[in-house]
This record gives sequence, structure tokens and C-alpha cells, in this order.
Amino acid sequence: MKQLEDAIEIRKSRRKYIPIPLKSTDSDSLSSLISELNTTGSINMRLVLDDGDAFNGFRKSYGMLSGVKSYVALIGKKDDYLNQEKLGYYGEWLILHATALGLGTCWVGGTFDRNSCTVELGVDESIVCAITVGNVEENLSGKERFIHRLIHRKSKTIDQMYVSDGTVPDWFISGMEAVQMAPSSINRQPVLFTYKDGTVTAAVDDITKEGFTFDLGIAKLHFEIGAGGGTWDFGNSAEFKKNRILL
Repeated sequence: MKQLEDAIEIRKSRRKYIPIPLKSTDSDSLSSLISELNTTGSINMRLVLDDGDAFNGFRKSYGMLSGVKSYVALIGKKDDYLNQEKLGYYGEWLILHATALGLGTCWVGGTFDRNSCTVELGVDESIVCAITVGNVEENLSGKERFIHRLIHRKSKTIDQMYVSDGTVPDWFISGMEAVQMAPSSINRQPVLFTYKDGTVTAAVDDITKEGFTFDLGIAKLHFEIGAGGGTWDFGNSAEFKKNRILL
């Protein structure tokens, strides 16, 4: 738990990678966790090593990414309406683990060439997004600093991100502090948390908006970590039960 808490504090989206392969210890650690998360969440994430063709070059990522050597493909299924939320939740878990390993990561939605991804898909599957992962310099590049300032210029306060029927406990505020640091599509921070009669729920106002279901899953994981553990039900307006400790 402490490892993931620390990762929340230091994680930043990284878009410029050192074009060298991952160390075997790092790739093995990522592969092991992916296998575990796929089983736990009934999802499909696949690590692709030494093949960043889908991300490198201006035409592939509009110049937003460079030096990509490895990534994780997040694969959606047409018959699972909770799939994208679960991919957001478990994908962010993987990102925080990679951060703890000292690796750089970035959620990537539209700015990559899916046709260049070397991932076999079933007839009911598609690559809905990806996570780039790799070696990075300690400090952000000039372009990375510019993008970070641009995206985060209008972050919400904690008070804007929840409603309650009274005074909330300290663990709830700790959870919301972690949510405030959660990545979301163009930093929209669309998830609203509710504390009512001792029950916590999380929801977005329009589950059909692109990226909102991923943002919901990511925010739920951050809250869970910040609150010191617990269990979320998946779904919009689903409940949180404070009883589980993360791996």
C-alpha cells in the first residue's frame, strides 16, 4: 500500500522515452502483475516489448510521443459494459507499479496507430487505449513540461470533487487527496464522489462521454489507495466498502 501511495505522489505522464529495452527484471515484474490483474479483473492487458512503431513519428502520435520501445495494449470486449472502467482501474494500478519501479508511463488514447500494434485480437475485441512504459530521464523534457502546464492549468479543488450530507471522516479526505492527483482525459476530472449516511459512491454525469469510464476506474483506484484500502463495486454510482487492503 505504501509503495502505491508514494507512486501517486511522484507519477507524471511521460512522453519522451530513452529508446532502450526494459531491463528483464522490470519486464518480468510488469508481466507478472499484468497476468494477476487480468485474472482478478477478467480483463485483457498485454505487454508488448521492443516494438514502439505505433507511437513513434509525427504521423503516429502527432509528435506527442518519442522513443517508445514498449507498451501495454488495453483490449476491450463488446459484451462487457464495465470493461473500460475496469481497464481504467487495473491499468492505473499497473502504472503506479511501473512508477514504483522507476519507469515512465503515459495513458494514450487517440494519438497512436492501432493498425501498427502487434497484438492479435478476437472477433469481439479491439484495442481501446494503451499505456506506454519505458526508461526516462529523471527530469521532464521541455515539451513534457509545456504539455503538463497546459493540461493542468485548471485542476479542481477537493471541495469541487465531492458532496456530502455532513462532516466526512479523515480517511475520506485522504482518499479525495489521492483522487485530485489522478490522471484523467485532458484533466477534466469528471468523477464526483458522494458521502451520504456513511456510504461512499462515485459517478460521472454522462457515462457515454469518451474517456469518462476510464476516468471513473482510475479515480476509484486512487481513492481506494488514499483511503487506506477498501473494495469498489464497478459501475456508475457504485459503492465503496472500506475493508480491503491492496496487494
